[in-house]
Amino acid sequence: MSRLFDNLDEKKANDIKILAEFISVYCRKKHSGLPHKDVKIIDTRLQEIIGQKEMRLCEECERLFNHGTAKLMQCPFDPKPSCRKCQKHCYAPKYRQQIKEVMRFSGMYLVTRGRLKLIFHMFE
Repeated sequence: MSRLFDNLDEKKANDIKILAEFISVYCRKKHSGLPHKDVKIIDTRLQEIIGQKEMRLCEECERLFNHGTAKLMQCPFDPKPSCRKCQKHCYAPKYRQQIKEVMRFSGMYLVTRGRLKLIFHMFE
């Protein structure tokens, strides 16, 4: 097992699950014209968190998902604040802009389709 997941708690696990869901929705809706491939989730603990063994993403979204997962797992704060309220932004500037766009689009998309529990996550 990767040492990256040694500090996994319920909050981080939930954040990773939401990250995977948001990026999947965004990629499916915004990047439908790009080639997608199966992104294998090798780590069994990560498979359990997101509830699947693979995701279909374009190359750009795959890089964003990998970057976001790594940054979530390396967060030095306990308890971990929501990323947008954090005083120390760990995402690289390029990925920070991308994740803002993904969260904005996917959050509204999922909330308008009845995923009300996401409203609470958006206001954390």
